[in-house]
Amino acid sequence: MNHFDIPLGLSWMWALLVSLFAVPSIIYIAHLKNMLDTPNGRTVHQSLTPRLGGVAVFAGFMSALTIFAPLQNGVKELLAGCIILFFVGLKDDLVGMSVAKKFVGQLLATGIVMIMADVRITSFQGILGIGTLPVGVSYAFTLAVIVGITNAINLIDGLDGLAGTIVLIICGTFGYYFYQHGGPYFSNYAYVALCLIGGLLGFLRYNFHRAPIFMGDTGSLVCGFIVSVLAIQFIEMGLKVGQPFGAAAPSVAVGILFVPLFDTIRVFSLRMLAGRSPFAPDKNHIHHRILAMGFQQISTVLLLGLLNVLVILFVIRFASLGNTILIAALAGFSALLSIFFGVYQSRISRRQLLAANGSN
Repeated sequence: MNHFDIPLGLSWMWALLVSLFAVPSIIYIAHLKNMLDTPNGRTVHQSLTPRLGGVAVFAGFMSALTIFAPLQNGVKELLAGCIILFFVGLKDDLVGMSVAKKFVGQLLATGIVMIMADVRITSFQGILGIGTLPVGVSYAFTLAVIVGITNAINLIDGLDGLAGTIVLIICGTFGYYFYQHGGPYFSNYAYVALCLIGGLLGFLRYNFHRAPIFMGDTGSLVCGFIVSVLAIQFIEMGLKVGQPFGAAAPSVAVGILFVPLFDTIRVFSLRMLAGRSPFAPDKNHIHHRILAMGFQQISTVLLLGLLNVLVILFVIRFASLGNTILIAALAGFSALLSIFFGVYQSRISRRQLLAANGSN
């Protein structure tokens, strides 16, 4: 038994209980004060629903981490960034906020962990023949990674339980390897993963279809930010500790984040090809496409969760092949998946057109 097994278990349980007991109060207050999300053309839900579930997740995560976890090695700065994004998300959930202002909040949070804690990707570990990165390139690339992953988690939050389930799978995977191989520099990130898992489990008790509460930007921005820092530290652990995957850590991290990354890249590409802003909302996400095939919401969430688990198992099993082969395999699989969804969507569109012509 390791010296931090007991506080690790207590931190998880604390986050779970705080979140579990906070959600009903948040639902009650949101209805009392009419702080509800109105359905529109791009949402799946059809009734007025609170979007403040992230408050419970944040409360459980933050309180458990500050009570039980060692806060060195960048965790204190991670918490500071989470506080900034919590209030950015809270304002967006309550009164709305422009993309530009949300981006500024993300820049501030990213700057804190990058500059004050030196949390950044320092090497490509042989990808495209590139090793150690110049400091300026390292900062710029890390900024793109953190903002990209944060928004990827934010964008996939479109079905009851979907973002929470995907983040659970990602944090569970990262947390396991930090616990097993983290050593003195990275093992406290197991607390970060476990505390977020606890907060999410308490929230997900109320978030599966038909959910009386949504995560909202309050939760998805914070979760995305935490996941991005976990991913960076996982990659750096491979470089500095040499475990568990050594130089293949970057491609394994991409595999662990497969579903949100695939969805974001696919949607942004389709929007730009259509001549629209990549941030223009639509119903073209991967979960929308699966729903259009006739799957129910719960089935869609479970299917995407299973897809992410299978890709994780694949990259772990074949990590010895190295970054180039793994990333090529993930890119090839993504292309096949995109073609499949594109072909299926065009068939559905043709059927709808024929049905409309037939009724006329």
